[in-house]
Amino acid sequence: MKVTLAQLNPVVGDITGNTEKVVNTMKQCSKESTDLVVFPELFLTGYPAGDFLERSWFITKVCEAVDELAGQSKEFPGTGILAGAPVPTGKKTGRCLYNSALLIHNGDIIFTHNKSLLPAYDVFDEARYFDPARDVRTVPFKDEVLGILICEDAWYGDGQGSGRSYPFDPVESLAMKGATLLINISASPFYAGKEETRFRIFSKHAKKHRLPFVFVNQVGGNDELIFDGRSMCFGRNGELIGIFPPFIEYVKTININAGMSITYTPQDKTESIHDALVLGTRDYMKKSGFTKSVIGLSGGIDSAVTCCLVKEAAGNENVLGVSMPGPYSSKGSLEDAGKLAENLGIGFRVIPVSGIYSSYIEALEETFAGCEKDTTEENIQARIRGNILMALSNKFGHLLVSTGNKSELSVGYCTLYGDMSGGLSVISDVPKTMVYELARFINRDVEIIPQETIEKPPSAELRPGQKDQDTLPPYELLDSILYYYLDKGYSPDEIIRKELDPDTVRWVVRAVDRSEFKRRQAPPGLKVTTKAFGFGRRMPIAARYEY
Repeated sequence: MKVTLAQLNPVVGDITGNTEKVVNTMKQCSKESTDLVVFPELFLTGYPAGDFLERSWFITKVCEAVDELAGQSKEFPGTGILAGAPVPTGKKTGRCLYNSALLIHNGDIIFTHNKSLLPAYDVFDEARYFDPARDVRTVPFKDEVLGILICEDAWYGDGQGSGRSYPFDPVESLAMKGATLLINISASPFYAGKEETRFRIFSKHAKKHRLPFVFVNQVGGNDELIFDGRSMCFGRNGELIGIFPPFIEYVKTININAGMSITYTPQDKTESIHDALVLGTRDYMKKSGFTKSVIGLSGGIDSAVTCCLVKEAAGNENVLGVSMPGPYSSKGSLEDAGKLAENLGIGFRVIPVSGIYSSYIEALEETFAGCEKDTTEENIQARIRGNILMALSNKFGHLLVSTGNKSELSVGYCTLYGDMSGGLSVISDVPKTMVYELARFINRDVEIIPQETIEKPPSAELRPGQKDQDTLPPYELLDSILYYYLDKGYSPDEIIRKELDPDTVRWVVRAVDRSEFKRRQAPPGLKVTTKAFGFGRRMPIAARYEY
């Protein structure tokens, strides 16, 4: 059988546009005499569609689009369509909606597979919207018997330690019911290393059941989530017979039974994070209606890396960098910001804030009489800069991109309504140590980020001689503790048993917990690790607990 994998980028909510994308792809693929064109999970609505799925008018539009697509399939009589869409259950109890895969051929919906395993961990909340199917069926099509799966259906017993528990294994059930070809349509979000996990799981399925396995994944950015595509095909012995490039739309036809095995080489981790952030930024801007962006350039490594990513996503003509030197800014920082802007070919403005800061201090002098200077005065500088950037955003319609990294956001080393201002936080899920790796990757061929920016000790420059490490543990140690606490969910005692300094561990954990209220007010951030801040981490703010 010739199967076309359509690794495409839908827009959430754009039912008409997504349906047109299916039809246009079919027009191209029909020229190749392919047997079946496979599209990702919930492709007609985009994934995740969120509370759109609770709106009756939205589901009505989906049903109309499905009927329209079935009618148009008559134009491709020799080719089947397999695409994801929400489908009403017809019942009066439960969520009344299935996450479905529709097999359409020659004017008819000839088969519907409803998703059995509904993930409700991390960023997933499918049990909020869908009812699970209690059984699976195969369907004869052309010369094969298809066993259709939807994303999580193929992750039963994956051993990832999420604590998930499901009543049965859909892959096992389909194999026992006579499937000759397994097809998984997915909207599987990216995190660094996930590609290798998918490869291992899907290859194991193919080898265990001696069945070819096709995996078609969505690509593109939708709010905080980035979908890398990286669709794959496996032969009946678990050998790789096809793999698609990551982070781009890609459509290709593969002869499932005649494929030659190829060598699997995962994408480099740093490169994958870089490409994910570029795609996530580009789609966030495009799908939200922004063409231009503005970013504060401090001369530090975080803003430099962020600016490089945004320039790659939006184009140099659509990026404005703004340097706002204050009373404690070094001459070198201003020079580094200007040099970066010149290297990138972006717009650049210098707006000094020392005078504004003096006015603030003067206005507060009587009220603050008798009080020692502390972080209050430091934060005023950050908030002045945030206000200026927001003014530029308002005036010119630019998206303000914030530049805080995960390490600092974790422990609250950031200022509400200051450097946390913005509409998108590009590197909020990137630990500081990875920020340096990204900088080196960006400079791999030519110096774009000034070497001085990379080599100098990080500083917020909000008081004389300030260095990050005056307040924070060394970033290598901090990021290690944060990984165990945030990604792995370890308690302080469990982290200390990793031979890490007890006092530092307890300080970091307390700082993370105390800063929950700040993160709740942060702009959306792009997810690239196994556990990001945002809707995948739901910790209470007003809480009292001990470990």
